[in-house]
Amino acid sequence: MSRYTFTSESVSEGHPDKVCDYISDSILDACLEQDPQSRVACETLCKSDHVVLAGEITTKATLDYDTIVRQAVKEIGYTETSEPFCDTTLKLLSLITKQSPQISQGVTAATSQSGDQGAGDQGIMFGYATDESPEMMPLPILLAHKLTKGLTDDRKAGTVNWLRPDSKSQVSVLYEGNEPKEVTAVVVSTQHTTAADQKTITEYVREVLGPRTLGSWWNNTLQLHVNPTGDFSLGGPAADAGVTGRKIIVDSYGGMGRHGGGAFSGKDPSKVDRSSAYFCRFVAKQVVASGLAKRAEIQVGYAIGMARPVSVKVETFGSGDERAAAEFVMNAFDFRPRAIVERLDLLRPIYRNTTNYGHFGRTGLPWETVEKAAAVAR
Repeated sequence: MSRYTFTSESVSEGHPDKVCDYISDSILDACLEQDPQSRVACETLCKSDHVVLAGEITTKATLDYDTIVRQAVKEIGYTETSEPFCDTTLKLLSLITKQSPQISQGVTAATSQSGDQGAGDQGIMFGYATDESPEMMPLPILLAHKLTKGLTDDRKAGTVNWLRPDSKSQVSVLYEGNEPKEVTAVVVSTQHTTAADQKTITEYVREVLGPRTLGSWWNNTLQLHVNPTGDFSLGGPAADAGVTGRKIIVDSYGGMGRHGGGAFSGKDPSKVDRSSAYFCRFVAKQVVASGLAKRAEIQVGYAIGMARPVSVKVETFGSGDERAAAEFVMNAFDFRPRAIVERLDLLRPIYRNTTNYGHFGRTGLPWETVEKAAAVAR
């Protein structure tokens, strides 16, 4: 039996990169609320007291970027006027243009060479599912998200008044024969007020946060590192620059499943690096739920402007009947961009709800549903 330790990390919504992801997805949702056919590729950069928007947006929606950005920053929790990065005092620069007509003609069904809605870009996308947790997610990233979400919940509820928005977590899990056995190490780094010292923060993590969020996976023998530098009172965009799309492994499977390299946030569903990655996750879940494999990974590749993928691959890592799984996938699922959008009902303002604590493994998202095999088969 193979024996190894696997580690994944999570970051909170106050992390500078996640601030940018949330702003980009807030702009996307504002477009889709008014115009479901909006074409959006919105990038955000934040540093000190500045937010910079860049990218391409073609929409019939009327947008107030200033209001959208400030509201997003306020919801995250950067509201202290004494700090450089604050919702009411930040400075905004917008460098948004319209989508390139040469991309548009390949995506739009009426003008594409395929005669169907084409992929918004070339690229490869992956989806992954495993039976090692009820959420069909790898345990290390699932537990890491629980820790950062717990930090945010306690901060916003006011139960821990020295917590501040920026934080990270890391969880190491021991596997034997590809089965998770125990958590061996936890790292928590959280921004705090100057009133809190490392001892106070460590006691909170050890006695409150860890046991509550990790449940039976928490144990008193694991290695625990809390704010290892000793001080994390300066955080967020005041301390570090943030950019949309830099946390793609945090957003997906924590490194356990492969990633094609394309970021998710700020992109409408015509961008297959978002919509197809969601669909690949959906398909992988159906493979595992059907009992065809204990673990499944789906890869799909696209050419820009073309509707049908250039390749679809099913991998079960020796955990099931790979041939039967591949036949199931090819018979039951349509990977064309328009079919994906229709099947998952993606032209809705749902994307601000995906930004933080993982795009996968959470209830309420259409790609997280499990359908009966009879329902998904054509």
